[in-house]
Amino acid sequence: MTDPLSRLLAVAFRHVINEPTIEAGYDRFRALSATAMDMEAFRAAVGEALRQGLIHEPVRLPAGALQCHWHLELTPSGVAAARGKV
Repeated sequence: MTDPLSRLLAVAFRHVINEPTIEAGYDRFRALSATAMDMEAFRAAVGEALRQGLIHEPVRLPAGALQCHWHLELTPSGVAAARGKV
């Protein structure tokens, strides 16, 4: 599993990423990922996963929150895709 989208799915399948910004989300991803990925590749993988319906919208404003948070959470399709690639 070497392409950025597959790595993103694998990490999201095994770990929860819930951070205040995409930059913090990327830092958490890098800490959890066995393979390095630069920020551009990370953003592209997130965009592709979102377009394919593999992840939920990452920028969220939870009820009662004063600011948005950034989440990496798989959809049911994303879970199926991650299981097929893990």
